[in-house]
Amino acid sequence: MQLELLNDQGQAASKYDAPETVFGRDYNEDLVHQIVVAYQANARQGTRAQKDREQVKHSTKKPFKQKGTGRARAGMTSSPLWRGGGRIFPNLPNENFSQKINKKMYRAGMASIFSQLAREGRLAVVESLNVDAPKTKLLAAKFKAMNLESVLVIAEEVNENLYLAARNLPNVLIVEPRYADPLSLVHYKKVLVTKGAIDKLKEMFA
Repeated sequence: MQLELLNDQGQAASKYDAPETVFGRDYNEDLVHQIVVAYQANARQGTRAQKDREQVKHSTKKPFKQKGTGRARAGMTSSPLWRGGGRIFPNLPNENFSQKINKKMYRAGMASIFSQLAREGRLAVVESLNVDAPKTKLLAAKFKAMNLESVLVIAEEVNENLYLAARNLPNVLIVEPRYADPLSLVHYKKVLVTKGAIDKLKEMFA
């Protein structure tokens, strides 16, 4: 699979031969959907909570007499049928939202995403990406010169200068290959991969 090799101005200078096992696979939409949903589910925290009828503040006094009112009989105001009553099946704070994805499925899904990005022209290769100082202005100017607004950069190594320069840019994310996730690959409009990172991606997902 041949990918565009971009220069410092964001123009395609030449072609780069990338491994077919990672960047030349067929697109499996169902598998990609599954790993993206699983990634989002595994990031959820079980912090929401609701009260059952035992936990809500209520009185155990019978609200009104059993007979003669024409209303349905009621024992206490904590009933789920009442406004302010407890929930029948409340959400608990220790709820587990995680979904299991097999390693082979995850590797195949990630390779499918990379391949589709390459076919759509949203993935390109760069020699390297570095800044001389931890200045956001320097990195923003570099991406502006390359005409990139929303970009995910997968670099072989993210040094301190690069990390500090990128962390305040709202539509830029720079990660090492092991931290590349399916949601970010789908979300950003352009994905740049350094030459050194391609070898690591091949080891991980081929």
